[in-house]
Amino acid sequence: MLTKEMTIQEVVTKYPDSVKVFMQFGMPCVGCMAARYENIEQGASAHGIDVTQLMEALNKLAGESS
Repeated sequence: MLTKEMTIQEVVTKYPDSVKVFMQFGMPCVGCMAARYENIEQGASAHGIDVTQLMEALNKLAGESS
């Protein structure tokens, strides 16, 4: 299970298809330097994204990838 405390980079490394989810939510952070140290909650907050909805979508993807 993915958590909002995980870094964006950590999630993208483990689940490359998560890039699509981040982009769908309007979070292009996957390509910036902040993705290495910024966690999902911080990135979502910076872009005005509902972190709960984002986490649901990311965990759905992670469950499908297992």
